[in-house]
Amino acid sequence: MDSSLPVEKGGRRTSAHSAFWIMTRRVSVLAACVDMAFLVFFLAVGSPLLAWLNLVSISMYGAAYLLLTRRRNLPAIILIWTEVTAHAAIGTMLVGWDSGFHYYLLMFIPATVVSGGWRNVIAPLLFLFLAYLGLHVAAHFVGALAPLNDTALLLLNVFNVSIFFAMASYTARFYYELVRKTERKLRELATKDALTGLSNRRHLLDLAQQEIARARRSDEEVSLVLADIDDFKLINDGHGHDAGDQVLVHASQLFRGICRAQDTVARWGGEEFLFLLPATGQDAVREFAERVRMTIADARFEHAGQSIRFSLSLGVATLAESESLDDAIGRADGALYRSKTEGRDRVTTALHPAHEKPTSWQGDMEASPV
Repeated sequence: MDSSLPVEKGGRRTSAHSAFWIMTRRVSVLAACVDMAFLVFFLAVGSPLLAWLNLVSISMYGAAYLLLTRRRNLPAIILIWTEVTAHAAIGTMLVGWDSGFHYYLLMFIPATVVSGGWRNVIAPLLFLFLAYLGLHVAAHFVGALAPLNDTALLLLNVFNVSIFFAMASYTARFYYELVRKTERKLRELATKDALTGLSNRRHLLDLAQQEIARARRSDEEVSLVLADIDDFKLINDGHGHDAGDQVLVHASQLFRGICRAQDTVARWGGEEFLFLLPATGQDAVREFAERVRMTIADARFEHAGQSIRFSLSLGVATLAESESLDDAIGRADGALYRSKTEGRDRVTTALHPAHEKPTSWQGDMEASPV
């Protein structure tokens, strides 16, 4: 019985908007089931007027559900509001305030408050307040027009209170899950690359700082692999940018299959990727990088009926004891540069920073041509 009129900025359909209408359809079905129970109850206690009133309510919820499935949302919401307010008013006036029918008016409040800006919700909230207050005053002075016996009234009150708690809990849980889902999406947008689904540059840097701190406490090594797709511009120029995007996606999927659970790979920028490998020394990272290179070299990617093959150039570096992350990435980048200048499709390992000559870092690299 809970619903409201959500407002969208710019008229755009959002996930929250869609979820709201899904909830409204579900609540319409639940409300119809509640009215069926009312129908049986009032027939059992000898109150046919209220029984047939619930039959009308069932029909209104059925009509509202059909309207919602056809996306005629405004008429459906008007129908639901009409049913709830009329049902609460008639039930209260016939049976009395102690029946608990007035609780159903309160169920509109949370959905109304979250449905839009204050300008859009003030009028519905004011209507609910005046309707609730007016119904209370009228019930107080007029009394029950068709009273039930004490036992039936107590059962009705318990039933209405139970339904109110159940529906209010469902609504609160719905909005809680919606907030959690939105938080997860925001977190994903903040940490993932939109095209490939890999970690983005900022997220990998955050993870790397945490991993380096942990590794130094436990006296473990951490290594980096910087990889770049060779001649990527030729792929874009020869096959189109959509093909280039799909090559990045395909490569990312292969990278995921190679990485261990504790490894992280990020799209570093353009066609570059950076691997963060905890508990991995220089020999192991070299073997890992070679495995990545061979996996890409052996892969075939089909796009628009054409087979596209591509290769990787890679540079690897193992962090020194007191080396900063930026310096280690710089060494890996230097190693990658040498892989490019010496023919591409190869792995180059950066030497320990203590072995580097200050005049020429290129002379201090070990290349592993393939």
